[in-house]
Amino acid sequence: MKDNFSLQAKQYSQFRPSYPPEMIEYILSFVHNKGTALDVATGNGQVAVQLANDFDTVYATDISDKQLANAVQADNIIYKNEPAENTNFKNAQFDLITVAQAIHWFNFDVFYKEVYRILKPNGIFAALGYGLFYTNPHTDKIIKHFYHEIIGPYWDPERQYLDEDYKTIPFPFKEVEVKQFDNEFTWTLEQLTGYLETWSAVQHYINQNNKNPLDLIREDLRHSWDNSDSKVIFPLLLRVGSLKV
Repeated sequence: MKDNFSLQAKQYSQFRPSYPPEMIEYILSFVHNKGTALDVATGNGQVAVQLANDFDTVYATDISDKQLANAVQADNIIYKNEPAENTNFKNAQFDLITVAQAIHWFNFDVFYKEVYRILKPNGIFAALGYGLFYTNPHTDKIIKHFYHEIIGPYWDPERQYLDEDYKTIPFPFKEVEVKQFDNEFTWTLEQLTGYLETWSAVQHYINQNNKNPLDLIREDLRHSWDNSDSKVIFPLLLRVGSLKV
């Protein structure tokens, strides 16, 4: 698994969008027992802390110490620095395993073998995430140009899985049909640009060019945002399944 987010861990915790409670509740509706859950590649713990409301114990793993240092704390969440593909958990330990906005970075074959080892026979696996947001038409035009033309060459190949709404990731589970969710926010310009700066391609651009690509669109973005309703909508991605037996 790649670590593309340690450098901007603080921004990640500040500006990355959360998942709506109704989506988490929907995932939990498939779970029979709520003893122990695992949130893989937890980042700032935004899913783990929601799971903690329903589970006795939640484990949350990540390979970034900086991300874990910025994670939300709760008495029943245990954070651990471990790679997704190779954990120290017991066989058949978890009633639910979640991965939010991260599964596209994994070695699928190795990770899924590990899921089959540590998930209970009647447990649930859920991969969730969000695609490219949309907003008002004028800002959308600026963002799409930024996404495809300015930082397009700097995206990792794995980004394609998000562009394809997670429909093309391997999914070796007994899959259930799921509802579609969106998440809507009203953002300030600072929140918008703060989120954009958490994109891995932006960081790759900065590392290679020693300048921030957002500076190329900042004034256009400011003018557009000042004349908009400041609404941002994220299409949410979700795949849910159980072990094939």
